[in-house]
Amino acid sequence: MAKRLSGLQTVSSISRMLGVSRATAINYAYEMRKRGYVAETRGKGKIRVYEISPVPRTSYGYPGLYEIINANSPVKIAKPYEHRIYHKMPIEEAIVRAIKTRDFRAILASLALFRKVQDWKLLYGNAQKEGLQRHVGALYDTARKCTRVKRMDNRIRNKLKQAKPREKFIIAGMRSVDFKDIEKEWGICVPFNQSDLGRYREVKK
Repeated sequence: MAKRLSGLQTVSSISRMLGVSRATAINYAYEMRKRGYVAETRGKGKIRVYEISPVPRTSYGYPGLYEIINANSPVKIAKPYEHRIYHKMPIEEAIVRAIKTRDFRAILASLALFRKVQDWKLLYGNAQKEGLQRHVGALYDTARKCTRVKRMDNRIRNKLKQAKPREKFIIAGMRSVDFKDIEKEWGICVPFNQSDLGRYREVKK
């Protein structure tokens, strides 16, 4: 059952895919979670979202990138693989790791992480290690278009701008039609348009 339902599901989608009642779908989700196949988060309107794995989840280490994103973002993503790490990953590291995936939905979902940044210096340091300073700056300004984020330290903002980008694309070949102002300021091609940010605006309302 877990293999068949692998990915992100709700009670409604489980019910539909298995051809069972809503009550039965809830019971199945409970049993799969009890056996280690399911991680539960909350989606829009506090709807339960079940992230179902085809194999039992391991409990070693700390939550990885995809778990951190799903725990902090209204945009949920299915994990391409089980990702656990041996140190507690701060938000300031998760943002940079998300950019490194070069995955559209992972980066879109990670915009919400800017709301949780506590240490701008740490964020800068992580971005600098990967040569992603301007990418971080461009995505921060994109996040400001759709959700409430903390004000970035001006000293850090200036340092991000001083960097020379190794690559102008966040995702190869993708550039924005709606956020030309951000692209011009940072010299980085933003892979999103206004329509892509709709999910954030729904939550913000």
